[in-house]
Amino acid sequence: MPDIKAYAAPSAGVPLETFSYDPGPLLDDHVEIKVNACGLCHSDLSMIDNEWGATSYPLVPGHEVIGEVSALGSNITHLKVGQTVGVGWSAESCLTCSQCMAGHQHRCGTRKRTIMGRHGGFADRIYVQGVWAIPLPDGMDARSAGPLFCGGVTVFAPFIDYDIKATDRVGVIGIGGLGHLAIQFARAWGCEVTAFTGSMDKTDELKSLGAHRVINNRDDSEIEKLKDHFDVIISTVNVNLAWNLYVAALAPQGQLVHVGMITKGMTVPGVGLVIGQKKIGGSDTGSPNMTAKMLEFCTRHDIKPLVEYFKFDQANEAISRLKSGKARYRIVLEH
Repeated sequence: MPDIKAYAAPSAGVPLETFSYDPGPLLDDHVEIKVNACGLCHSDLSMIDNEWGATSYPLVPGHEVIGEVSALGSNITHLKVGQTVGVGWSAESCLTCSQCMAGHQHRCGTRKRTIMGRHGGFADRIYVQGVWAIPLPDGMDARSAGPLFCGGVTVFAPFIDYDIKATDRVGVIGIGGLGHLAIQFARAWGCEVTAFTGSMDKTDELKSLGAHRVINNRDDSEIEKLKDHFDVIISTVNVNLAWNLYVAALAPQGQLVHVGMITKGMTVPGVGLVIGQKKIGGSDTGSPNMTAKMLEFCTRHDIKPLVEYFKFDQANEAISRLKSGKARYRIVLEH
């Protein structure tokens, strides 16, 4: 196989550069994908800058890949050359451990993340295990689909894992790349939807996406008015907020679910959880099966990320745009 041509971070805090590498032989249970587009996610920024201390350089970012299957390992029977597929945060799992056997392959103890210890989708091609190459449903817009494979399944998973019901009152904290999708999922699910944002200029747009109500999360008094209201609050932020206010806003047996990567300790008075049997939990990405169901749900309800497009050779400009906080709401790189 010829070398893969890519864009890579040579070290922390420096611009991406052109890079090529030998991918080696295609394993029997892997596929080669010709990359057409790849989303740029905040997790890519964290890896580029080694915020989590888990980066190996040079790093080829990109874990929201959309492309066409261009070669098949000898054991792959469920995909065909030319088929449009997507790849998210996970690229390999053992398929034999208890988590894999239970259908939670994304929690496999030996899984490989797409951009940890291997090279990702800011490239012309990528190799992944066949089970993690998820076909796009008929009728899905492939150009904008990339962010669904990380941001989308991340906020879809709580609806399954936490048994959110159509009658539930759902709050979404942080209306950015994750939150704007969570609003769409919650509305299509049948829920009453409240958006918490510090950018009230987004109000009309958020209501058009499905929010019944938009609350300024910088105004504690507005949050206090919603005491005992929510069955579920999904937080997409990666910073600490006044969590006691959001716990107080939960109804009895309510759940505060974090999908944002908060790296510092959270402070929540225990009494706020005891009274009303409230819960705080977390949710990660999703299995191949859950990702496929999420894609079907998006197609059925016409749920799409709002996307800004850049070319791959504009990757550094795209990174600057995402870091500025001005992107609405996801960024996709195209060849």
